[in-house]
Amino acid sequence: MNNPVGWFEIYVQDMERAKKFYQSVFGTEFTRLESGDLEMWAFPMHMEGYGSPGALIKMPGLDSKPGGVLIYFSCEDCAVQAKKAGEAGGKVEREKMSIGQYGHISLVIDSEGNRIGLHSMQ
Repeated sequence: MNNPVGWFEIYVQDMERAKKFYQSVFGTEFTRLESGDLEMWAFPMHMEGYGSPGALIKMPGLDSKPGGVLIYFSCEDCAVQAKKAGEAGGKVEREKMSIGQYGHISLVIDSEGNRIGLHSMQ
């Protein structure tokens, strides 16, 4: 099985604050998805490329919180994105650390209280 994750959702309470956080940390833009009564903004989707598409979601009754699903974002150097996360209203929970032959990781808390992982090979 190659890349078993087919989609991810990050639940938020304040969509504009969350979009600003992820735009600041990753330099990305979002696209509004038509989704009935849900407010969904998708990260860039390249269906033929590597990785999993996903979106920020604002849904009544589903709040963000640490300890839910942990999503790792690929980075050139996870220390750079961790620093940006702290500057963009998040919090660095675990500074860059080696995971041996698998590279490095850092854990941050986003502007909505979600824990996300950052992964890089350098």
